Amino acid sequence: MSRSKLAIRAAAVGVLALATLSVARAAAPSAVSIENFAFNQAAITVAAGTTVTWTNNDDIPHTVRAVDGSFHSKALDSGEAYSTLFAKPGVYSYFCSLHPKMVGKVIVK
Repeated sequence: MSRSKLAIRAAAVGVLALATLSVARAAAPSAVSIENFAFNQAAITVAAGTTVTWTNNDDIPHTVRAVDGSFHSKALDSGEAYSTLFAKPGVYSYFCSLHPKMVGKVIVK
């Protein structure tokens, strides 16, 4: 194989690797901890295609419920988690239906 063909092939592989890395970063999961009657990251910004996981680290149950009803967890006991995929850009406000003063939002870009 000629040098020019090798160079073109190497460049194509490099571009493909960078594109794959960008997609992997955009879809990397993000975490929110539930502690002391609060969502710790009360506001989180993620790329479209990201899965967000909430983990209850309190001693009592909590839920994660979208204000618009687009997602809703069951009551999460200590150590339990709930995940949802955010496919479309927008702002998704949520709260704990057991403790409505607990609020947060996911900002999807």
